[in-house]
Amino acid sequence: MHKYRINILFFILLIFFQVNAQSGTSEKKVTIDGQVMTALITDGDTLIMADLEDISITSPRSFESAEDYRRYLYYRKCANKVYPYAREAIKIFREMEVATANLNKRKRKKHVRKLQKELKEEFSDPLKKLTRIQGSILVKMIERELDQPMHSLLKELKGGFSAGYWNQISKIYGYDLKRGYVVGDDKIMDALLQDFDISYSFK
Repeated sequence: MHKYRINILFFILLIFFQVNAQSGTSEKKVTIDGQVMTALITDGDTLIMADLEDISITSPRSFESAEDYRRYLYYRKCANKVYPYAREAIKIFREMEVATANLNKRKRKKHVRKLQKELKEEFSDPLKKLTRIQGSILVKMIERELDQPMHSLLKELKGGFSAGYWNQISKIYGYDLKRGYVVGDDKIMDALLQDFDISYSFK
C-alpha cells in the first residue's frame, strides 16, 4: 500500500502562484472564527488561504482472505475508539519533552509526577474500559509514532523496576513491551496503523 502525505498549504500556494501569473491578484487579511487569514482576490473571486493539517491518501486495499478483511474491519473499529487517546498521548509527550528539556533530573521527575497525576484523573476511568485488542492497538500506535518500545518509555519516565513490572503484567495479555511494535509481525496491524496519523508538531 502506498501512502502519500500532502501538505495542503503548499498545494494552495501552488495555485496562488499560478493564478498570479495569469491575472491581476490582490490580497487582504480577513478574520474567520477568530483566526487571521489571507484572502486572495482575483477578478472578483475570493480564495481563502489556510494552513491546514496534512491528510493521508491511501490506495485501495486488497486482502488475501475474507478472514483478513474481517479482522481489518474489527481492528479499525477498535482503532477509531482509541485514536483520540493516542493523539493526546503523543501531544502530551512532545510537550513534556520541550518543557523538561532544560530541567535537571530531580525537577524533571517532579514535573512528570505532576503530569501523571493529572493524566490519571482525566483518563483512568475510560482507559480501564478498553478491551485487550483496543489497548494493544493504542500501545502500538504510540510505539510506532515514537519509534521505540513502550518498555523504553516507561523506563525513562518511571524507572527500570516499574518498566519491568508492567512488562510482566502485559505478557499476561500476550504483549511484550520490550519488543514493541515491529513491522511485519502482523500485516493487518501494519495496514491499519498506516491509516491513522497521530503525529504532533508545535505550531
